[in-house]
Amino acid sequence: MNELGFEVFEEMLDYAEELQVVATDLENGTVVADAAKGGLGAGIYLSRICMADLADVQLVPYEINGAPLPAVQVTTDHPAVSCMASQCAMWQIKVGEYFAMGSGPARVLAKKTKDLYESIEFEEHSDVGVLFLESSSLPGVEAANQIAQACGIDPADLRLVVAPTDSIAGSVQVSARVVETGLHKLYTLGFDITTIKSGWGRAPIAPVVGDATMCMGATNDAIIYGGETYYTVAYEPVEDLVQYLKAMPSETSRDYGAPFYKTFKECGFDFFKVDHNIFAPAKVVMNDLKSRRTFVSGRLNPDVLEESFGLEKLNS
Repeated sequence: MNELGFEVFEEMLDYAEELQVVATDLENGTVVADAAKGGLGAGIYLSRICMADLADVQLVPYEINGAPLPAVQVTTDHPAVSCMASQCAMWQIKVGEYFAMGSGPARVLAKKTKDLYESIEFEEHSDVGVLFLESSSLPGVEAANQIAQACGIDPADLRLVVAPTDSIAGSVQVSARVVETGLHKLYTLGFDITTIKSGWGRAPIAPVVGDATMCMGATNDAIIYGGETYYTVAYEPVEDLVQYLKAMPSETSRDYGAPFYKTFKECGFDFFKVDHNIFAPAKVVMNDLKSRRTFVSGRLNPDVLEESFGLEKLNS
């Protein structure tokens, strides 16, 4: 995975000027790419890096109550590895005053979320590492050294790409987590995600609506109220599969129904007070290869998206 992600990183730098990505070499040899000013194209590269290029990522159209918006479409035949082993943002990086959420193939080298890797029986050893950092600032040498050490690689073989939530590229890579969000929800419910053979998903790209916290709310809403997914599974008994599917969509959460920023604010901006069942796609379809049946659960909610995205209709 890391070699694949490394190749995508290098390809991104080949088009750095066009993508509005700025690369810097740190004193220890780590290359840091700043995608804060990047647009939709940069966001696609971030998404590919996060999934170790084990998924096809494209821009597609989406409509919210008559308003056309861009969306991200993700397709993968390696869902457990590309989404959960790599893309899932489960690495909190804290070095001095620096903080970032890390996702991407280097996570597996550092064995972050060890239980997950054991459950899907996946491990990797690599001389290079690639990580995406969701942060409002760039990492320095100390942070890069700590990441490299955790990965067991030389800092000169580490590649880091950074984008804040309140950026176009940052918004794209969040929406590209639509398939992963569904897998993560199933994983927390105790579902064996290795039975998922393929995944497809689509979610609108949230506009930049304010500061980082407000954008965090809108990008979450893109999946919670606008994300739709399709999974092919090989699971039995089918009765248990149906129960998992019923519990999977975001509408099963007690916090469903309002823009996430409002919910977060009411919780005093404390994530531990938010019902984590809300973090799921809005609508899910599952085709089961064992029973040869296809099930649909959940619903899209364009009205909440319209409010969250701040869509102002100027003409009647």
